[in-house]
Amino acid sequence: MSSSSWNRRRGAVAVGYDESGNSPQVLAQGYGEFAERIIAQARAHDIYVHDAPELVGLLMQLNPDDYIPEHVKDVLVELLMWLKDVADEDPYSAPR
Repeated sequence: MSSSSWNRRRGAVAVGYDESGNSPQVLAQGYGEFAERIIAQARAHDIYVHDAPELVGLLMQLNPDDYIPEHVKDVLVELLMWLKDVADEDPYSAPR
């Protein structure tokens, strides 16, 4: 596989909370077909899917079951709050 085709493969990272609900962690991650399955499962369960290659690249540096570091968590929380505001204002503007 060439370097350019590797860079174009779609990636996905599923993020959720542990049982205490306090710490977000990486639940699943993958590229290509597995990424598409992660995205399809999220949409099937009406879970918001945000398409941000930079954020995926950042989260791909973690391993499944890793907790998200505080500095990344802060960015993630701000992004998700903004997306919720956008969806609340116009539910058709936020991709699902």
